[in-house]
Amino acid sequence: MSLYPPPRRTLLVYAERPRRRMLQVLSDIAVLVWAALVVSAAIALHDLVLTLQAPGRGLTDAGERVRGVFSGAAEAAGGVPFVGDRLAGAFSPGTDAGTSLADAGRAQVEAVAAIATGLAWLVVVVAAFPVITTWFWLRLRWILRARHAVAARSLDVDLLALRALTRGSPGRIRRAAGPSGDAAGAWRRGELPVLIRLADVELKRMGLRGATSVTSGLPRDQ
Repeated sequence: MSLYPPPRRTLLVYAERPRRRMLQVLSDIAVLVWAALVVSAAIALHDLVLTLQAPGRGLTDAGERVRGVFSGAAEAAGGVPFVGDRLAGAFSPGTDAGTSLADAGRAQVEAVAAIATGLAWLVVVVAAFPVITTWFWLRLRWILRARHAVAARSLDVDLLALRALTRGSPGRIRRAAGPSGDAAGAWRRGELPVLIRLADVELKRMGLRGATSVTSGLPRDQ
């Protein structure tokens, strides 16, 4: 049974160091502004394309008027004695033509509306979706890594020191190693001051505060 309590799993959304935190906030604002601009452009494009519905609406209105005229004439002709039915039937082609014109106009209006909606969504998907998904993935990856780094910081910095050796800049690694400059050797020997400085290099790279306490593991073979 371990003598040390389990590490507290702290979930950080933003970095602890002001500079990295400011960069994250600025990136959030930039993504929000970009998304708002893209949505505004998509809405403007949608409204612009909808103006092409005017001919279709005019055609619908013309068809409705034609149908109304012929329907009224057929109704009036139906009241003529003896030949009313024949006269009313003579106006049927005009009524059907008006109906066809109105249907064609409505179909054109619906087609333009569908195109406007499709173009608006296309703009959002092409311009905003890749940016938002990339931002979300990078932020989620940082949150998960920061969670594990904070847990390691409170108990065992060996892993953080090893990450610094593999990912940190050579100049910072040499400075963390001290006068000897042998950071890898110090890590193998488990030299506590060097481990803490190496861990601080990794934590600083992630925008986190430095290590506060260390629980060393088993002695390494010399």
